[in-house]
Order: sequence, then C-alpha cells, then structure tokens
Amino acid sequence: MAGSDDTASSRRATLSESPPSPDIRSASPDVWSASLSGERPAIAKAQEQLFGSGRSASAKYAALVVGRPGLGALLKYELVVSLSQARAGAFGLALRKALYPTLLGSCGRNVVFGQNVVLRHPHKIHIGSSVVVDDNCLIDAKGETNRGIRIGDGVFIGRNTILSCKNGDIELADGANIGFNCEVFSASRVTIGRGALMAAYSYVIGGDHDFSDPSKPVLEQTRMSAGVTIGDGVWMGAGVKILDGVTIGAGAVIGAGAVVRDNVPASAIAVGIPARVVGSRSTIS
Repeated sequence: MAGSDDTASSRRATLSESPPSPDIRSASPDVWSASLSGERPAIAKAQEQLFGSGRSASAKYAALVVGRPGLGALLKYELVVSLSQARAGAFGLALRKALYPTLLGSCGRNVVFGQNVVLRHPHKIHIGSSVVVDDNCLIDAKGETNRGIRIGDGVFIGRNTILSCKNGDIELADGANIGFNCEVFSASRVTIGRGALMAAYSYVIGGDHDFSDPSKPVLEQTRMSAGVTIGDGVWMGAGVKILDGVTIGAGAVIGAGAVVRDNVPASAIAVGIPARVVGSRSTIS
C-alpha cells in the first residue's frame, strides 16, 4: 500500500526467490518449501473460526488458543492460566516461572514472565535462557502448518508488545531487544537478528493485502506475505514501521517514525516517510 504495484510486486518476487536462513530452513524443510512456493493455506478470519458451524465452542477455543485438540490439553492450559496468568507480585512471577514452561515447546533457564502474559498455541513457542517477557504481552504462534515463534537467549520483550503469527513464523535472535507497545506480525516469516534494538511503538508487518480489484472490499481479496528480515545489530527508532517484503542489512539505523517499504543496506542510515538512505555509519568519523 505504501508504494506502487510494480515496486511491491518486484520486492515480493525478489524476496520469494531468496532462500531463508540455513538454520531455519533445515529445521523445517516442508514448511519452508510450502512458504516459498506460495502454498500456505488461506488465512481464516477470526470471525469465521469463532462463529462457523460444525464445531463445539470448546473445539473452537482449543483451535484458536490452545492449538491442540483433546480435553487433556485444554484442561492443562486452563489450569496454568487460571493459577498464574493474572497473579500479581513475586508469587505470581514464581508461579509463571514454574508453570508456563510446561505449556511451551521448550524453555531455557531464568525466564521471567510478567503479569498477564498471554500464550496462544504455546507448544509452538520456544524460548531460550535469560529472557524477559514483560507485563501484558501476547505471544501468539497460531497457525496450521507453521513452526511458530523462536526467542533466543537474552531477549527482552517490553510490556504490551505483541508477537502475532497467522500461520507464519517469527524468530528473535539472541540479545534482541523489543521495546514496549511494539508489534511483530508474520503471515510467512519474520526474523530479527542478534542484538537488534526495536524502540517503543514500532511495527514489523510481515503480511499484506491484495487490493487490485476495486469491485471488492480489501478484506475479501487475497492476503499475501513475503516476510521481513532484519539483520544483526539494527537499531529501529521509536514508531518505525517496517512493511512486508523488506530486508534491513546488519548494523543499519532507521530513524524514529520512518516507514520502510524498500530494502536498506547494511550500516545505512535511513529516515523519513517513505524511508530514504541519507548516510552510512561507516562514514561517520
């Protein structure tokens, strides 16, 4: 939406021809093959999942939130959430530290979960060691065929931040720092590199809508996603928006409030709406 159809199409074509990082691809070749060939299942609307006929209310809830069928998985999720999610103070921190890992795909040591942290499809959430997930965050790995969310060692996720998958994958590499009130959305793949800094109120948008048919509402047209790649050590200032299909090279700096619709080279400094490269860190004396 931020650029011409030709620019957007060209960027998506370029990204779709680039292979994913080796560690991600080797971990799940079938999923990445489907993603790169455009064979991901259509993304269902939440209203369709909630109000569609043919399934019980508990089955719909399990599909949207728990991510696994069966009464046992539902009861386990509800027990953990009821006992610990909203519990305040040090006792709440201790309860979540003990109970949340039982829902997750994997969890390292010394992980702090703040009050009211919400987990969806938690068995597809993998968290390293020494991670902080602050109060009121949503970690949503929802999807039918995706790998989900992987959070590396030493990552910080600020309060009120959302990591949201719609059959996509999100990877936060070791030491990434996500400020408060941010959102990272993925309908295919979004990766944020080691030591990257994402300041408050920023948004990484790993998905888009086709709006080429003016006779139809945008909501009734195809959803698309080329994914977003943010390199190691990138600094994104407050309120930055990174649009679908963008790659930001390692060490780049994106000025506060910028809207990034095109690739940014490594070590570049980009500012504005739309973002334009105005300098390079390598030339700063």
